[in-house]
Amino acid sequence: MDVKKAVTEKVTLFKESYKPEVVAFDESNLMISQYIDHTNLKPTATSDEIKNLCKEALEYGFKGVCINPSYVPLVSSMLKGSSTLTVTVIGFPLGVTSTESKVYETKWAVENGADEVDMVIHVGKLKECDYEYVYNDIKAVVSASKVPVKVIIETCYLSDEEKIAACVLSKLAGAKFVKTSTGFGTSGAKFEDVQLMRWAVDGEIEVKASGGIKTYEDAIKMISAGATRIGTSSGVSIILKK
Repeated sequence: MDVKKAVTEKVTLFKESYKPEVVAFDESNLMISQYIDHTNLKPTATSDEIKNLCKEALEYGFKGVCINPSYVPLVSSMLKGSSTLTVTVIGFPLGVTSTESKVYETKWAVENGADEVDMVIHVGKLKECDYEYVYNDIKAVVSASKVPVKVIIETCYLSDEEKIAACVLSKLAGAKFVKTSTGFGTSGAKFEDVQLMRWAVDGEIEVKASGGIKTYEDAIKMISAGATRIGTSSGVSIILKK
């Protein structure tokens, strides 16, 4: 597969004819809880805090609970029998571990109950236009996972052209989502980035907005940009509109 050609063609199209779009939806019938991955990825998170995260997710009917890999067994056991997904992160938060490390981490997470995995790309390799490396890195995780993979592209470090490249490579490698941010970079999700990412994947895979989404208004704005999943530690406040 000529991934460089695919990236070049999409970037050319962007320069020639890109027009951002707003997604129309009926807010009165929106089940916003089903957009939210209730998240705690803090290095200081304790078992009790993760248990409370799960309890809140079950109470409010969130789509998923997103946690670091070591908490996958605990979260999976607490969510068993519910429709709430156990979501974890791979190569987090920098993305610069080896592909082999990401594959091992993915296999372990899935074997221990992860329903989805959110992997971080190697931003440096993307920036030096080593598209084969980035594609193969994602593809290896997708092949190992057997569950949906979201690819965190860390938009705060990327130009528009680099965001497009990351999205094209993610789609070609078989990811189910592209995701804006780890929440540990210099900034989080932006309306314009979500719009661009949705366009870059041709609406064929989904977009997760994460990082800095703290209010109901923030979440609605991201959904109108094209996000179908919201990663946030403020899920309860969003639901309660506080």
